[in-house]
Amino acid sequence: MQGVGRARQMVRHCQAPGVAKEWRAMSDDSLVVNEIFFSVQGESSWSGLPCVFVRLTGCPLRCSYCDTAYAFREGRRMSRAAILEEVARRARPFREADLRVPGRDGESVRLPLVEVTGGEPLAQAGVLPLLRALCDAGHTVLLETSGALDIRPVDPRVHRIMDLKCPSSGEADRNRWENLEVLRPTDELKFVIGTVEDYEWARDQILGRQLHRLCPILISWVHPLTPAQQDPALKPVPAGQRRLSPRELAERLLADALPVRFQTQLHKWIWPPDQRGV
Repeated sequence: MQGVGRARQMVRHCQAPGVAKEWRAMSDDSLVVNEIFFSVQGESSWSGLPCVFVRLTGCPLRCSYCDTAYAFREGRRMSRAAILEEVARRARPFREADLRVPGRDGESVRLPLVEVTGGEPLAQAGVLPLLRALCDAGHTVLLETSGALDIRPVDPRVHRIMDLKCPSSGEADRNRWENLEVLRPTDELKFVIGTVEDYEWARDQILGRQLHRLCPILISWVHPLTPAQQDPALKPVPAGQRRLSPRELAERLLADALPVRFQTQLHKWIWPPDQRGV
């Protein structure tokens, strides 16, 4: 019971913004895990491939469109060994057959993918050795991160999918611009866009900073939250912003000839948009 109480204390500690430093300082031999599940990858250039997801608990941000606010608080403490065992169990049918597909630049990609997400996974100290151990086990590893925390310590074998927060998120002032300096071609940079103001800001960042020369750029349309997903802790969309439909967003991308990949969240078209574990 002592371990359960400590995990709950850690989760409560990470509910409020601005506590990521203290969260990272905690023990790195275990993590608070919200869920582990097997599904198709719903976003990024890896979209559609089978993937084991490890969703960690806790996030210092409160983006207006966050669809996983339940991961702010809910979770159980697991050892790194237990997480690796659970990932291996779910991946076993693919691994036993040594199933692979061609990846970018012709490299062989081993299936299933393994993605560590959140919440904000880099808010827990244990995520760095977990990522390293997943790579050591031969997995193709993805990391979804908000871009508010330092990505430099992440194992170089990991494919980092990093956000730049747009104005409607309410968290644009949390962008860690230094992260752009360490992005590699194997990483991906994502803009989540729900308003005209988001689009214009993202366009200016992409062209002004020549971000497409760093790594692939993802443009993701904000899928409306269901009533159950509208957590009261989320930031409001700034007043006066004008919402964009996916068609309007795609048409603007084409008209401006942006060198980006437009995407929607594939899993939300397959399953109900608020269903967990998919």
